[in-house]
Amino acid sequence: MTTRSVQILMHLTPEEEQMLSGSQGRATRKAMEILAALGTIYAADRMVPVTSVQIAGVSFDNLGEAGLDFLSEMAAGGGKTRVLTTLNPAGMDIENWQALGIDPDFARNQERVIEAYARMGVVTTCSCTPYLFGNLPHFGEHIAWAESSAVCYANSVLGARTNREGGPSALAAALTGRTPRYGLHLDENRRPSLTIQVEADLPDTRDFGALGVAIGRAIEARKTKAIPYLRGIPTATVDQLKSFCASVATYGGLALFQMEGITPECGLHPAPPERLIIGQNDLDEAIRSLEIFPAGEQVDFVSLGCPHLSLAEIQRVSERLAGRQVRKTFWITTSRPVKRIADQMGYSTIIEKAGAVFAVDTCCVVAPIKGRFKVLATDSAKACYYAAAKNGSQTRFLPFDEVIEEALK
Repeated sequence: MTTRSVQILMHLTPEEEQMLSGSQGRATRKAMEILAALGTIYAADRMVPVTSVQIAGVSFDNLGEAGLDFLSEMAAGGGKTRVLTTLNPAGMDIENWQALGIDPDFARNQERVIEAYARMGVVTTCSCTPYLFGNLPHFGEHIAWAESSAVCYANSVLGARTNREGGPSALAAALTGRTPRYGLHLDENRRPSLTIQVEADLPDTRDFGALGVAIGRAIEARKTKAIPYLRGIPTATVDQLKSFCASVATYGGLALFQMEGITPECGLHPAPPERLIIGQNDLDEAIRSLEIFPAGEQVDFVSLGCPHLSLAEIQRVSERLAGRQVRKTFWITTSRPVKRIADQMGYSTIIEKAGAVFAVDTCCVVAPIKGRFKVLATDSAKACYYAAAKNGSQTRFLPFDEVIEEALK
């Protein structure tokens, strides 16, 4: 795409024109070409500055050599981030991959990926919950995030504005500090169009995940997509909301919802007249649908942290494991900054003494573990989805504390 054709289809500032012309370097030019093409496809009138970026496409299992070549080319072309930029989970714990049974060849390639990002100034903390360790945009800020649950959380819970970016477009936004103004960056595209009355008990992260499954499937079954306006949920913790975001994004492709009395954009628009009820039977059916294992089959893999665990959740694990010993492979997945605080609080020592393993900056979704385990126990609806679709595993979908107890059997 030439500079002239972009000028016809989008308004670019003088600085953006310089980026596109190549005067600010080869990688910046390529990044602006990606964004200009994307903006043209979606009829964006201009770019908007972004304050935060989160990049997906980090695990070598997903990138492969072609993806790594692209990253290396952008790094060699002088690409440097202009805003705070973090990464999605990698395919392994960079510091502890041997304990997770990762193949050495994969480890070398994953290290090459991380090194390419580091050369461009990306903060190489790899997490689907960047909002838990400092990559925390404010209400109304334009950002460019890529991981589905993080995108849903940012739009819905924080009130920031982002489309779900692909890996290349998120990197392009990081290298330019810009993203095209379309989609969920626009007021008119953030209006709810379906009221959902929730009439069910939601005591645990597992139940919020089940709610996301039920709502996601109901919206997927409609002829047109809808931004839901949820009523009937009196309270929700950060951990329950991140569970819901991961689930409703996975099963319904949603990047935004409103939750009455809880999310910040509720009240900006009236509740839509079209109404759907999600009751206890719907949640129970969602839970049953993720309990996929034959009678007599035993759980051989237990994992918590999809999305990555908060410090409060790690504390909860440590309290239940204190003085006990796990009998199955048990991964505790979280970001490295949260793990370091857990170390200081003494939680990590208790958990590791019990035989559980921290899988830091990675998770059971993106790690190359296909064929290693038969049945996964988790509280995450998203993890259940990918265990079946990506790794061919069967699943037990349990409340948080019951997942821990499963590891002890």
